[in-house]
Order: sequence, then structure tokens, then C-alpha cells
Amino acid sequence: MTGHIERIATETCEPALRPLPEQVVDLLIGAHASPRLVAHLRAVHDVAWLLIDWVAASYPTAGVDRDAVAFGAATHDIGKAEHPEELSGPGSAHEPAGYALLLRAGVAEDLARFARDHASWHAESTLDDLLVTLADKVWKGKRVDDLERLVIERLAGASGQQPWEAFMALDDELRRIADDADRRLAYQAAHPVA
Repeated sequence: MTGHIERIATETCEPALRPLPEQVVDLLIGAHASPRLVAHLRAVHDVAWLLIDWVAASYPTAGVDRDAVAFGAATHDIGKAEHPEELSGPGSAHEPAGYALLLRAGVAEDLARFARDHASWHAESTLDDLLVTLADKVWKGKRVDDLERLVIERLAGASGQQPWEAFMALDDELRRIADDADRRLAYQAAHPVA
């Protein structure tokens, strides 16, 4: 199992996805994550980096914690190791389970929170939280208006742009990312749930 997780998390693949960080691979091994979960986390982690890089280049004053967002995306669904039924069906039990799992593994609360909070967003959500959630949506081509509106508000506020300008920029980037959604979905589907 250990070698299988490491291989999925780091192997060269199609589409080309960034490998998961070693710390995350160790957490997934400890959690006995399924191949499908590892593949999913790798795809979302890669999309998070696309968003992080785009924000850093387009909105350098936004103050994104690159490492936190990448870690959050790479572990957001780790609770599905304890609730594998939620890999192929609805459910939210994985959210508090993932948070608790990460805390037990010694992960700091400010990083573990992404596992608990990634499925909910609100006006007080930080840009870091919103980017993890956005990565978890757009990796498969899903667009969520109210989530994107909050990201636009944060970007416009950080840059002094008008909201419509931030909307146009974000929309272009999300369209570009979503163009590869079918290949990411096929990559995930090629890995078994159990």
C-alpha cells in the first residue's frame, strides 16, 4: 500500500500534475488513503498551484500564503480515508474527520482547518480558504458564482481594480484551468476507489 500511494502521489502522469509534497504523502500513507483519494488530492493540489501562481503574478499584493493554500488543497479531503463512501457519493462526515486526523498527526490547526472548512465559504473567509475551495471546484470544470464573487471581492480589494476587471481576469483564468478538466477527471477515474 505504501509504495502504491507514493507512486500515485509522485509519478509522472497524464495530464502532467505536480507531485504531492512528501509530508502529505506521509499523511496519506498513515491514513491508508485509497488510490482514488490520492489521485483526487493530487489533481486539486495541481490546480491550487495554478491559481496560486496566477494570483502571485496578477495580484501580488493579495497576500496569499502559497504554502498554506498548497497544503490545504493537498489534504482537503483526507477525511475520506475514514469515510470512503464519500469518494463516490455525497456526504460531509469527511470534513471534521479530516480535521481531526490532521490534528492527531501533528499538523497545526491553521493548516488542518482546510480539511474542515473547504466545503463552506462565507463573507469572512480568507482568500487562502477561498482558493482551496475554488481549486476543489474548478479542477473538474465546476464554476460556483457566489464563491467566485468572494474571490473577486478579495482580488479587487487587494489591487484597487474595479470588481468587473477582477471578474474578467478571474473568469479568463478559470476558463483556462477548466479546459483541462476532462483529462484530470479521467486521471482520477483511472484509480480505484478501494
